[in-house]
Amino acid sequence: MFIESPSDAALITLRDELASMAPSLEESGAWPAKQLRLCAEHGVYRWFVPQDLGGAGWSPAEIAKGYQLLSAGCLTTTFVVTQYTGACRRIAGCENALLKTMLLPQLLSGQIFATVGISHLTTSRRHLSKPVLLATEVDGGFLLDGMSPWVTGSVKADVVVVGATLEDGRQILASVPMGQPSIATPAPPQLVALGASKTGRVEFKSHFVPAQQLIGGPIEDVLKQGVGAGPGGLQTSTLAVGLAQAAVDFLRQESVARDDLADAAEALDSEVRQLSHDIERLALGEEVCSNEQLRTRANSLALRSTQAALAAAKGTGFVTGHPAGRWCREALFFLVWSCPQPVMAANLCELAGIV
Repeated sequence: MFIESPSDAALITLRDELASMAPSLEESGAWPAKQLRLCAEHGVYRWFVPQDLGGAGWSPAEIAKGYQLLSAGCLTTTFVVTQYTGACRRIAGCENALLKTMLLPQLLSGQIFATVGISHLTTSRRHLSKPVLLATEVDGGFLLDGMSPWVTGSVKADVVVVGATLEDGRQILASVPMGQPSIATPAPPQLVALGASKTGRVEFKSHFVPAQQLIGGPIEDVLKQGVGAGPGGLQTSTLAVGLAQAAVDFLRQESVARDDLADAAEALDSEVRQLSHDIERLALGEEVCSNEQLRTRANSLALRSTQAALAAAKGTGFVTGHPAGRWCREALFFLVWSCPQPVMAANLCELAGIV
């Protein structure tokens, strides 16, 4: 049954199902295959694509509400979904009609798994003098040499939407089918949290990308040219608030029998509600605050609420398998995932006690 709106009871059911399966993703070698199938069955991947292309065409505000609920259930699965739908949106938003016809039906149904390899075009490794992934224009397309350093589901993907930079600084965005001899996917590194996302490198050695696979470019700052979706935005903050919601819900449950937790639970719950409200208003186009200010607040709340949940759980929360310990590790992710320098600086000042 497809989830038709954020108020659909089926979305709460999906959240709870994801939460019940979240502990299994801590096991070695885990990958959220079942969780991704559930999302496909509920039509989650359709939220992000216009109705005329087979999607549900949810508004940014509706998507934010959906993301927050999903991440409260399982951050790992929801993070993988953000990368999946990031690929879907860029393909849906491009002018390559043949590419859309070939890929979108399979992507929206969950038949194939797509992800993105674009972090090196934004905050990751952009400071290097030589492009980490070089595109060279040749007859009929481009040759890719180098790597995309942080690709979620790198060893599981059927298609990667990858960005590369030419010597003159222009960039391309292309849909690249995986499983070819000129593409390698080394085993992903072991992460502090979200290890089941299988986030790792994709390496290219003179890999030919025909012009028919182009999504955008060659142009400067290809991600800022309206090709389906821009990087960052509200989704990262939304996922951080969703994680905080899970921790605060636990704290509120504990406070029913423990009066000493009530004040902290109420204060943190009030922050969750305020941030959720601000995200919705921003999604509606209101200038409540900047994205960087929102992200700073969301990072802080995720860190504080998860540690509060661990403190409330006491020693039990420090035992492997308890969600509070996992939430604390997952909160650290927001300090490194597409974290702009001003946000990092603000979070460091808070951690250092600098007003």
